[in-house]
Amino acid sequence: MKTTPKIPEIREEELTPLVTALVEIIRIQQEQIQELRDEIARLKGQKPKPKIKPSVLEKYFENKETKKEFTKRPGSTKREKTDKLEIHETVIVKADNVPPGSMFKGYEEFTVQGLVFQPHNTLYRRERWQTPDGASIVAPLPEAIKVVGSHFDSSLLSFILYQYYHCHVTQPLIWEQLRELGFDISTGQVNRIITEGKECFHTEKDRILRVGLGISSYINVDDTCARHKGKNGYCTHIGNEIFTWFETSHGKSRLNFLGMLRAGNEDYALNPTAFGYMKTQKLPAAQMELLTGCGRTVFDNYTEWKVTLESLGFTKDRHIRIATEGALLGSIQRNKSINPDLVILSDAAGQFDVLRHALCWIHAERSINRLVGYNDAQRESLAKIRTQIWEFYAELKAYKQTPAPEKKAELQERFDQIFTTRTCYESLNQALKRIHKNKLELLLVLDRPDVPLHNNASETDIREYVKKRKISGSTRSDLGRRCRDTFASLKKTCRKLGIGFWRFLEDRVSGKNLIPSLPDLMRLKLLESPV
Repeated sequence: MKTTPKIPEIREEELTPLVTALVEIIRIQQEQIQELRDEIARLKGQKPKPKIKPSVLEKYFENKETKKEFTKRPGSTKREKTDKLEIHETVIVKADNVPPGSMFKGYEEFTVQGLVFQPHNTLYRRERWQTPDGASIVAPLPEAIKVVGSHFDSSLLSFILYQYYHCHVTQPLIWEQLRELGFDISTGQVNRIITEGKECFHTEKDRILRVGLGISSYINVDDTCARHKGKNGYCTHIGNEIFTWFETSHGKSRLNFLGMLRAGNEDYALNPTAFGYMKTQKLPAAQMELLTGCGRTVFDNYTEWKVTLESLGFTKDRHIRIATEGALLGSIQRNKSINPDLVILSDAAGQFDVLRHALCWIHAERSINRLVGYNDAQRESLAKIRTQIWEFYAELKAYKQTPAPEKKAELQERFDQIFTTRTCYESLNQALKRIHKNKLELLLVLDRPDVPLHNNASETDIREYVKKRKISGSTRSDLGRRCRDTFASLKKTCRKLGIGFWRFLEDRVSGKNLIPSLPDLMRLKLLESPV
C-alpha cells in the first residue's frame, strides 16, 4: 500500500503564520487519507497500517542512572497458603528403618491440592407396586433430582454453564470434553442446557436493573457491537460498583436507551416531564398542542402509542422520535423507575445525554492527546496544556475527598482559564473550545462528589462481553442472545458482590437458593459503601 510522504521538519524561524496554517492543514489531510486507506483495507479483508509505538530504549538508558533499586510491589509479602484450606483426606506416612530407642516427635505436614474429575453416574432403582385395584405405585425420586428435573445432576449442569459463560469455552469443545470424560450426551443436549429453562436467571437479571436504578446515585453507561443472526447490533451496558447489566438490541439510539431505563415497564406517559423534554428538543407547538389535547395521558404499550400518533397526524420521523422520547421519560417519572437524583456518566455518546448527565474526563482529554505538534512552539504549547489538565484533574480528585465551597469556585475559575487559552496551535485551540462547551457535565463532580471522574468502570465491564464476542462470534437464536446477556450480567454482578460464580450457579441450579438474591445483596452492599 502506498504511503503519503511525510513533511520534513522545518525550523520555526523559517515559518510564517500562513505557512504554519498550511502545514497543519496538510497534516490533518494526511491523517484523513490514512484513515480512509485503512477503512478500504478493512473492507477488502486486508490489514490496515499498523500502529508502531516509539522505542523506549533511549528513555530507559537516560533514566538508568536515576532508576530506583528493585523493590517488591505492595502486598507481595509471603502468606500462609494452606492455613484456611479445607482438608478432605489425611494420610499417615510411616517412616522406614527407624532405629530402636528413637523418640516420636509428631508429624511434618505436606499438603497436596488435587481435583477429582470423573463421571459419577447413579442408577435409581425405584420400587414399583401394583395395588389390588390395578393401580401402580412407583417410589418417588429424591427431592434434589426432582428439583433439577433432568438426567444430568446439578453439578454437571453447573459445570456446563460455568464452562460456557465464565470460561468462554465453545459448545463443540464442551461436548468433546464431556464425551472424552465418558458422558453420554449429544450436541443438542449441550445447547439446551446452555439456553433453555433459564427463566429464574432471567428474572433475577431483570430485578438487578430495577433495583440498581432505584438505589444508585449514579450509573456508568456504554455500548459495543454485538452481532445477532448475521446482522450488526449493539449491546448496552449499565452498571456501577454494585451491579452490571447488559442488553443487546438492534440499535443504540436514545429511544432504545430510554426504553431500557424503564426497567421492564412498557407504558408511555404524557406528563410535565414528557412535555418539558419535547419543548427542550424543539418539537413544534402544533404537535405539542395535538398531544396535549389528545385526551389521554397513559398508553399501556407501544401499539397504543403508535396508533395515537398516527391518529393525530404525526408523519415526520423527527416529530415521532421526539414525542416518543418524551413519552418514555414520562413513563420513567410516572413509575419512579430510577432514583430522582441519578446521574448518568458516559463517554459523550449522544444517546446517553438525558436526565442529569456527566462526562468522562479520560475521553474528553483524548481529543488533545491525539494531537501532534509540527514545530517546537506547538509541541511546547501542547505539553503545557496537557500538564495543566492533569494537574487540574488531580485537584478534582482531591476535591472529591474533601469538598469545600471556596474550592469549588476556585476550580470553576481554573477550568475557564485552562480551556479558554489561545495558543499558536489552532487544532489545540479548537479541541480546548469543544471541551469548554461541556463544562457543566465535566464539572458536575463539584456538585456531586460521589460521581466518578471517568467511565472506566463501563470500559472494564464491557471488555468481558467483547471477549465473548471475539470467541463465539454472534448469536443465532433470540434465546441464545437473551442468555448471553443474562449470564454476563449475573457473572459481573456476582464478582462485584464478592460471590463466586461457580457457587452461585450450583446454588441456583440445585434449587437450594441458600445465597440471597443478588438485588438483596446489592442493597446490603449499598449500606456499607453508598453508590
